[in-house]
Amino acid sequence: MSIELVSSTKSFDGFQQRYRHKSSTLNCSMVFSIFLPQDAEGNTQRKYPVVYWLSGLTCTDENFSQKAGAQRVAAELGIILVIPDTSPRGDDVADDPGYDLGQGAGFYVNATQEPWKQHYQMYDYVVDELPSLVELHFPINGRRGICGHSMGGHGALVIGLRNPKRYQSISAFSPICNPIACPWGEKALGTYLGADPKSWEPYDATVLMGRAVEKTPILVSQGEQDEFLEEQLRPHSLQTAAEASDYPLRIEHHAGYDHSYYFIASFIEEHLRFHADSLLSRHIY
Repeated sequence: MSIELVSSTKSFDGFQQRYRHKSSTLNCSMVFSIFLPQDAEGNTQRKYPVVYWLSGLTCTDENFSQKAGAQRVAAELGIILVIPDTSPRGDDVADDPGYDLGQGAGFYVNATQEPWKQHYQMYDYVVDELPSLVELHFPINGRRGICGHSMGGHGALVIGLRNPKRYQSISAFSPICNPIACPWGEKALGTYLGADPKSWEPYDATVLMGRAVEKTPILVSQGEQDEFLEEQLRPHSLQTAAEASDYPLRIEHHAGYDHSYYFIASFIEEHLRFHADSLLSRHIY
């Protein structure tokens, strides 16, 4: 489980870095970004909680680190940020001409259909392989939060809801809340998982929230001027499921904001402080 440093840049007295590694889960080379607060690099005495950020369609591991402005708050709070890529990549990895399928559009599922299943196991990569890798190489204390945007918001909600013991905090920006009932989700889940909609349900946050037994509080931020709001994102479906199951969900609607990283940058501090309320309740040294 070796990693290769690709780049390192100082930021707010910490380091924004990129690493490459060979993924046995995805059967290809992968790159992830990580922000390490001051003293987190090479300091084996203090250990830090981590927030995993999952990005949206067409993104790589660099969109969030370059556009969200999260480093200042993460440095202040003492939180490590880990940002994986959005899909497996490479010449031998299956792809599609559309922006919403294939490379850059892994949807954080474990594909069961050809030709996708050889590489597209993003759920297992985010839940198991990547945390094992970063917790081996960096001073992480085992406390985890997960957050994401759009397709990545879908991934964060699904992964958090399915693994309540692994994640102490969950949040999302403009998530795809009900993918079994929207065009993006129908296309991706139908292609990766097959034609039976029942097989899609384990990757639908609205379905999972309605069935949840353990209930980790969730924060969702949604811009009211988001062009994808009604057709693709469907936050009202998630709200209805939360009310029916008495799930502790807070959806904040923000007038005038769209789907872009300007929206994320405007409210990332609120989200990181939301995660800190759970992740920093105790420290492990």
